Amino acid sequence: MLILRHWTHTAPAARGAVVAIGNFDGIHRGHQALIAKAGRLAREMDAPLALMSFEPHPRLFFQPDQPPFRLTNWRTKAKLIESLGVDLLYVLAFNAELAGLEAEDFVAQVLVGGPEDGLAARHVVVGDNFRFGRKRRGDAALLAAEGRRHGFGVTAMAPVSGPGDSKGGEKPYSSSLVREYLKGGNPTRAALLLGRYWEIEGRVESGARRGRTLGFPTANLRLGELLRPAYGVYAVRAAIEHEEGERGAGATVWRPGVANLGINPMFELPEPLLETHLFDFEGDLYGRHLRVALIDYLRPEARFESVEKLVEQMAADSARARATLSWETWQTEWPVSPFIAGGG
Repeated sequence: MLILRHWTHTAPAARGAVVAIGNFDGIHRGHQALIAKAGRLAREMDAPLALMSFEPHPRLFFQPDQPPFRLTNWRTKAKLIESLGVDLLYVLAFNAELAGLEAEDFVAQVLVGGPEDGLAARHVVVGDNFRFGRKRRGDAALLAAEGRRHGFGVTAMAPVSGPGDSKGGEKPYSSSLVREYLKGGNPTRAALLLGRYWEIEGRVESGARRGRTLGFPTANLRLGELLRPAYGVYAVRAAIEHEEGERGAGATVWRPGVANLGINPMFELPEPLLETHLFDFEGDLYGRHLRVALIDYLRPEARFESVEKLVEQMAADSARARATLSWETWQTEWPVSPFIAGGG
């Protein structure tokens, strides 16, 4: 997959694509359906399949002081997009210049362009609630009208629905609903919307090494700009970057484990961490890149009356996590967190 960070001085190979546009935070099943539609059109037109997204997330640009909300950081998002067969990924810097473009100018300068600039898009695919341009004045109808004027087609997709809450029914797939489930301590329902288990990934940092002295060594990850799910203990699967399985290159080994996510009330951490203990693993993970998928929420964080009580609870959490993961149909070697049956 070719990644481009601008729309000026565009190489011929990066033009003339069918382009899906959106923020695509989480790459949930609604996003996957939109990308799949763009892919079918690209094959019919014998054109490249492209996706356009924005960094930073526009919501963060307009509201920089809000709490972390992202479901995917840039690295994870790009990896997932590539796994869906996208040929070109345009990652446009969302700044004052781009935010200030009138909707018609965005179409003329970015989507169309001149002999050496712009995308020269063959067709554009968006959700029917898509908004763009200064003050979000542009919508799918305006985009379609501009497409007719400039000579490219537009497809506006209606929302795709999926599993609702425990009361039944269906709700449109949305990043907001995924966030709601994760913050409510329901990673399983979030996974049904995403089509895969939600991940936290990053570089393992050296900590106080308390876990090792307690008999449960942990690999610690900061959450950074990612959403803060419900604090507590989770059954998890974790993958160590560049640890290859029997399939060889590109086959990532997903190991079972248990993790505490939060501030760890016994020790009052200054910021939330994901502290992951891998079962039956021996080795040094400091400085390694780790990906941790949240499988099931076991319990909220708690403060214990003694370290002994904490260790006792950690043993119980580990036993419960092992039992939870034992029934899970999980292929241990995947390049990305496995897509759940019916998704992808």
